[in-house]
Amino acid sequence: MTDLLVSKPLELPCGLTLPNRLVKAALAEEMADRQNLPTTEQMERTYGAWADGGWGMILTGNVQIDDRYLGGFADCSINGNLPEEKVLEAYKRFVGICRRKGTPTIMQINHPGRQSPIGAGSKSFLAKNIAPSAVPLDMGNDIISKIVTTFVFGCPKEMTLEDIEDVVKRFANTARIAAAAGFDGVEIHAAHGYLLSQFLSAKSNKRTDAYGGSAVARAKIIVDVVKAIRAATPANFCVGLKMNSADHQSPTELQECLEQISLITEVGLDFLEVSGGSYENPTKAASTAARESFFLEFAHEVRAKFPKVLLMVTGGFRTRAGIEDALSQGACDLIGIGRPSIINPSLPASIILNKEVKTEDAKLYAKRIHTPWILKQIGPKSVGSGVEIETTAGYRKVRNRGAEFLFTVVFFAIGYPKAILGLFDGDSHLQIIPRA
Repeated sequence: MTDLLVSKPLELPCGLTLPNRLVKAALAEEMADRQNLPTTEQMERTYGAWADGGWGMILTGNVQIDDRYLGGFADCSINGNLPEEKVLEAYKRFVGICRRKGTPTIMQINHPGRQSPIGAGSKSFLAKNIAPSAVPLDMGNDIISKIVTTFVFGCPKEMTLEDIEDVVKRFANTARIAAAAGFDGVEIHAAHGYLLSQFLSAKSNKRTDAYGGSAVARAKIIVDVVKAIRAATPANFCVGLKMNSADHQSPTELQECLEQISLITEVGLDFLEVSGGSYENPTKAASTAARESFFLEFAHEVRAKFPKVLLMVTGGFRTRAGIEDALSQGACDLIGIGRPSIINPSLPASIILNKEVKTEDAKLYAKRIHTPWILKQIGPKSVGSGVEIETTAGYRKVRNRGAEFLFTVVFFAIGYPKAILGLFDGDSHLQIIPRA
């Protein structure tokens, strides 16, 4: 077997060198403690398994910049009610686990905006979510979706300029804490319908001031965030950005997105991740070969316009052959792996980079959780292809050749977000065991 492209190191513009091109993509673990810090045993065992897996880079699940607004009840966040020393200590321990074999580790940072369910975060039950404009989620016309939209998320309030300034400062502060804790960088989450994605989209951003009205103006908040992070962190600190491809289906939308990327990359990004989906429009992956290039068409458009931008594509890769093909075409530089990294946290070392495994046998396993018939009929929504739907909250046991670790799959049960925990330890199958 010739040397694999996926096994080659990659140096980012900031100077950070990744040992290979496989990235453990961000997942919704929902494992934080009661203070929304990453101190639980489940969190440590989960990331410890990934740390030992031979990944080129580990992207954490999203860390919310404001503990008032969480995307899930057990999200990690920067808790402003705690002494910074305690917050810093928790994240130092967390990144120490992620980096125990030297794997570069990036903290994904986020604000959910209007996609923060009632009761998630320290905001009061009567407090409205914030968004670029007072545009509620549109999750569908069925009765369940209407109930969820109204009572779980509500109609957000339009952010003032002071609100925007506060959000920019919180992104920068979170990055500062990440750098102080020992993370190699941050990834700004501007996809999946969260706050920054809401600003980018004309469907959710109806503003007429400096932060809306045109494609370029809608991207201004991200430019402000990148500049603020650069000012608050060392020169060698990595700053990446995650954007949607699914939002840009028409030629006009694609052109506007390329204008936004042009503006954002001018202020300095180390990599750009392409993903897709939102609570309004969950992305569905096709099967077989089509799934391998889930977001590659959009990546090709970005690469043609911005050949020097390092691109990461996440979603749908299930074979070494598909990964090598994407890299050899020059469509992307990094490959993000989500659900298969749960089933086998050592995918790089055990399969993809293992030369003893033939290419025709180098496949990434991802077993879908069964969706009950009733949920298919009422159609509760969740974001992205990496989120499964189930009805019963309980421990989920996943077995795979002796590896043992815990993870969480976020799901909507009758339209409401909950979490189920999984335990990884044996041969490959799924089962439900009661919650202790």
